[in-house]
Amino acid sequence: MVTHIFQRFFIIWLLFLLSLIASNEAYENVSLGSSIKASDRSSSWQSSSGDFAFGFRRIENQNLFLLAIWFDNIPNKTLVWYANGDNPAPEGSKIDLTLDGQFILSDPQGVVVWKPQPFPGRVDYAAMMDTGNFVLAGNSSEPSGYLWESFKHPTDTILPTQVLETGGMLSSRQKESNYSKGRFQLRLLPDGNLVLNTIALPTEYAYEAYYVSDTFGGSVPMNSGYLVVFNQTGYIYIVRRNGDIKNLTSGDIVPTKEFYHRAILEYDGVFTQYAHRKAPRSGSLDETWSRVWSIPNDICSDIQGERGGGTCGFNSYCILGANGRPVCECLPGFSFVDPNNKFNGCNQDKVQQCEQNASNNPRDLYEMRVLSNTFWPNSANFEMLPFNEDKCTSSCLDDCNCVVAVIAEGICHKKKLPLSNGRVNRNRSGKALIKLLKSEVSPGNTCFPEAGKGKKDQATLILVGSLLLGGSVFLNFLLIPLIAIVAFSSYHKIQKLNRVSSLSTIIETNLRPFTFEDLRLATEGFKEELGRGAFGTVYKGVLASTSTSSTIVAVKQLNKLVQESEKEFKTEITAIAKTHHKNLVRLLGFCEEGPHRLLVYEFMSNGTLASFLFGNSTPDWDKRTQMALGIAKGIMYLHEECSTQIIHCDIKPQNILLDDSFTARISDFGLAKLLMNDQTRTNTAIRGTKGYVAPEWFRSTPINAKVDVYSYGVLLLEIICCRKNVEMEKENEEEAILIDWAYDCYKLQRLDKLVENDEEARNDMRRLERLVMVAIWCIQEDPSLRPSMKKVIQMIEGVVEVSAPPCPSPFSSN
Repeated sequence: MVTHIFQRFFIIWLLFLLSLIASNEAYENVSLGSSIKASDRSSSWQSSSGDFAFGFRRIENQNLFLLAIWFDNIPNKTLVWYANGDNPAPEGSKIDLTLDGQFILSDPQGVVVWKPQPFPGRVDYAAMMDTGNFVLAGNSSEPSGYLWESFKHPTDTILPTQVLETGGMLSSRQKESNYSKGRFQLRLLPDGNLVLNTIALPTEYAYEAYYVSDTFGGSVPMNSGYLVVFNQTGYIYIVRRNGDIKNLTSGDIVPTKEFYHRAILEYDGVFTQYAHRKAPRSGSLDETWSRVWSIPNDICSDIQGERGGGTCGFNSYCILGANGRPVCECLPGFSFVDPNNKFNGCNQDKVQQCEQNASNNPRDLYEMRVLSNTFWPNSANFEMLPFNEDKCTSSCLDDCNCVVAVIAEGICHKKKLPLSNGRVNRNRSGKALIKLLKSEVSPGNTCFPEAGKGKKDQATLILVGSLLLGGSVFLNFLLIPLIAIVAFSSYHKIQKLNRVSSLSTIIETNLRPFTFEDLRLATEGFKEELGRGAFGTVYKGVLASTSTSSTIVAVKQLNKLVQESEKEFKTEITAIAKTHHKNLVRLLGFCEEGPHRLLVYEFMSNGTLASFLFGNSTPDWDKRTQMALGIAKGIMYLHEECSTQIIHCDIKPQNILLDDSFTARISDFGLAKLLMNDQTRTNTAIRGTKGYVAPEWFRSTPINAKVDVYSYGVLLLEIICCRKNVEMEKENEEEAILIDWAYDCYKLQRLDKLVENDEEARNDMRRLERLVMVAIWCIQEDPSLRPSMKKVIQMIEGVVEVSAPPCPSPFSSN
């Protein structure tokens, strides 16, 4: 009993000591009425020692800012806390400590971006403490005397003198330079355990823990942990209710008098303590943080749960790096969902089909790739034993649902997608057999001959020849015509195989090939025309998926001269096959047979944007603005997110299609001009449609992706006004050319004239003005003045302030 009383006294004394340290540290008050504006030149509120600063920090390569706290005496200015990771603020935003005691982060339009959780009392002042704690002080009943403090609301980092109480939590960021909430959490649970776990974003649902501190009290509540303390000397430990301590920090550490310390839940799920030598007041400084310790020891193997995607996400595998940090890789035949964030899993490059022709041998269609010591122990599987590698391979090849077979200790584990919690375990013997489609053959192929068919035909010739030589003269007369027929047929099949293989090598896609007869039947002889363009006509078609279901498609038949069609065909098929975005029309297949060049697209049931905008009634304003944003995102994807940059060159309403839910989808990449990553400009003949073509096309000067930005600006004005960009029949000649009239209305502050028949738009003048200003920036005659499509999206969404645009044409009288 006496012992317990002493232990409780020790804990109370510990908390009192920590609060005393915090309350006695030096700081400089931030008085009511103070504010900081977000910019690269903005000031900050510093701690008395200068070790920490509070203010705005720009997110790498973006015109967005975090309200943050950072180490200010080291060159890399490491962040330790941020307020608005899920909602970065545009330049010009402001943090205000108002005269009435409010603490508010607002954007340039005055919209609140972030503010602290409500607290009782009135703020008298704020302060950046020497511990790295930012506080709002006033008349408070809290032991610390603070109404609110950053130490009580941590993000991904804790600092010396900081305490996590029961329910306290750290959340990882998405990646190194993305401060949105990530998939990993560190929590002190009510049962006393400190745990690390992944969560099912965007929810807070927690999967099984991959680290547990074993400070659960069980039947003795006094044995449970209830505080995580990062003490002033740099050690981190868990305090149990009975006063016992469990150390997390292992071994001796460098002193806090000479080194800064921090502990962070990394974006890859490893909780790590770091140290950094403090800067002498004169002299240089080593700019790196040194790892002190981390948990878990092997995150690749320690994530064991049956749910969630594991460390690296679905369809990937984790390799433990030399520094104890995970490295993520995709299976052969898979690619990262987000190449910039390799912890978000992988997608299959070529989807395997279960609907095989009876004559297709799986061994002709697939091959097995080996990964040593690679396992997915928690993925759904079917076990077979005893099986050797050959039997395991054969079983997976014959099973259309099998994607990976793992052979270990005489047991064959067949697995289907999605694969979760993959890892390399060099301490366990075994191998993964990855089932891949052979590059030269596609399953369900109605255009390619079967693999090895040419060799079979040659064998048939040999067999017939042998019979001819060994038979009678009479039989020879009978067999000669047969030999001629077989030889003629075999020759043409081999020629066809060579031609298709050559095409496959050129385009390297997993698109479905069709025969011309397939598409003639699908379109009922090219009966129903959906649209007609400069390079082809589009027809509605129906493909039979199974005996009981069918798929409606759009078949584009290129109809120019053979040479021009050939170039156009290969350009379009190469461009579209490499793209995948919700605002792009998906290409399903193709046909190249004799003079015929056809493309098969998914069918868009609601027609073109042109028919939607220029009909008899005015479409919904909100729906139009969403379409404008979606189109911008699709173009941005083509410009910045494809492995090969794509300039569309013909953005116009007729090339924007609408799906079942009226989502805008960009189509017709037939005029696309591809640029490699190390190219920014290209010389080419004029492409596009009159009225949407950027001025630089007519100057014989190099063009770049800004030509699409110009076309988008014209399109955006058409979406806003629900009228075509040129209408010469207008009674008022000033209204005939939309881009000129829109700028005149903007300058005269009469934007209501642009939407005089649209009450919804007139009631939303703030958004209307923003969209018109964005469009005017896009149609600037000087390409360098036009924003990137990424900037366009930010302006449309209101993330970035839209400044007043100049007159689009320097030769205008305006």
